[in-house]
Amino acid sequence: MQEIKQLIEKYRNKTFPRLNTDKLVLFHQGKVRDIYKLEEDKLLFFISDRVSVFDKVVGEVPFKGQILNSISNWWFEQVKQIIPVHLLEVPHPSMSIVKKLETLKVEIIVRGYLAGNSSTSIWTAYKNGNRTYCGHKLPEGLVKYQVLPRPLVTPTTKGDVGEHDELISKDEIIKTGLVGKDLYETLEKKALALFELGSNQAKKRGLILADTKYEFGLDKTGELYLIDEVHTPDSSRYWYQEDYKKRFAMGKAPRGLDKDYVRNYMKEQGYNGEGKIPPLPDEVKLEAATRYAYLYQKLTGKDFRPQIVSPLEVVENQL
Repeated sequence: MQEIKQLIEKYRNKTFPRLNTDKLVLFHQGKVRDIYKLEEDKLLFFISDRVSVFDKVVGEVPFKGQILNSISNWWFEQVKQIIPVHLLEVPHPSMSIVKKLETLKVEIIVRGYLAGNSSTSIWTAYKNGNRTYCGHKLPEGLVKYQVLPRPLVTPTTKGDVGEHDELISKDEIIKTGLVGKDLYETLEKKALALFELGSNQAKKRGLILADTKYEFGLDKTGELYLIDEVHTPDSSRYWYQEDYKKRFAMGKAPRGLDKDYVRNYMKEQGYNGEGKIPPLPDEVKLEAATRYAYLYQKLTGKDFRPQIVSPLEVVENQL
């Protein structure tokens, strides 16, 4: 990991938080992804170096966009056996050209462990005495970081930038018409299959996929696609497998390779999504980038080689 850290430190100020182009029409701006219109049926995803925790952008991490996109696109190739994906082309490591689809208004989170620090996490709810979570009954006697009796599908609404995603149950989704019954049951089935595949791959690489988030969209014929990102350290919680049991027995948090590092730092500063955002120090940015890059190498077996050419140059010259 030290070699990766030195490589990233060399370019620590080379971040790409925005495209800043007038050559493309902005379609939607998310917390991390900026989406631009291309042709009628295509979009350009720019995955920025912005980092968000507690549903708020709190800073920038060098090469984060490139690493996230590379991890996600590697996973998109792995999951095609389960569901079609929106990815068409990768003109730059931090950009993807994708099919334009109708995004479903719910996010599907699959949780395999009792974890999390946010106000909507399953651990927060359990700690506060709630034994029903997104419609699921939870047994007494569970402790933080414990494996759940089975992976649970725990959906949320899809919030815009600066808005919180809200917990919701299957029954509420169907009752409010956010997604129809048959389609929602398909989402659950696909999400659990994706989580099983992701968990098995992570295990082969000495990791635990503790939980993750999926987003879906429909094409004009009603065919379901996996969209946005898949099994990245922004949308997933990864732990080292080798010492998970030992640390759990000692009541210690698992060692992780995900956004929890930044989230935990901000929480230590007294920030939980409300009020003034504390500054993100350079050493935290560097460590976060190193962990992201190391996860990419550990998952894929490929070396991380940062692209120094600005994505804006690709937009100016190719798109």
